[in-house]
Amino acid sequence: MRKIRFLLKKPQYLFISMILRIPYFSFLRETKGYGNSVNLTFWFLQKVLNFGGNKKAYWPVHWSSQVYDAENILIGTGTYPGLMKGCYIQGRGGITIGNNSFIAPNVVIISANHDVYDKRKDVLAAVKIGNYCWLGAGAKIMPGVELGDFTVVAAGAVVTKSFINGYCTISGIPASEMKQLDETRCVRYESDYEYIGYIKKSRFELYKKKHLKV
Repeated sequence: MRKIRFLLKKPQYLFISMILRIPYFSFLRETKGYGNSVNLTFWFLQKVLNFGGNKKAYWPVHWSSQVYDAENILIGTGTYPGLMKGCYIQGRGGITIGNNSFIAPNVVIISANHDVYDKRKDVLAAVKIGNYCWLGAGAKIMPGVELGDFTVVAAGAVVTKSFINGYCTISGIPASEMKQLDETRCVRYESDYEYIGYIKKSRFELYKKKHLKV
């Protein structure tokens, strides 16, 4: 019985084995074992079937999350806005997020808003989030906000102003600083295999020139 099951699955194994040999799919094997690794099914639903409408994003996005204007969003290695469920990422005014920053479920990042005097007009204001930041579940980052490295945003916080120095925890509505972090204890780390989304870091500059506006 086990042998029969193996034979039935063998074509699937062969197909996956062939896929993994293609250079484009190196992220599947080279990120395996890391927290933000992505399997083939996840990639297929996003990039081929466009399930969830996030095909244009060059990084893994969960089908329950929404990413708009991905060409205006620049991320670092190990950072995946919208990978977790229920996020809303709006990049019209430009969003930059550094390396190894964690975005929890249901996070909202907005870089454009309506003009209060004429709602037909949009007011663009870029958002910049540093390296090793942590945006807790349900946090909302409003247009024009800049967060320095190692900023921890508490769950449910609404961030309306910048905390450019970083190394702090912020919480509340609107968010305010709650605690300073000991900078000497903050760990900077890198993965053995560096990818920016689905793209190997060594090839990203070429991708950026061709496809991004940031």
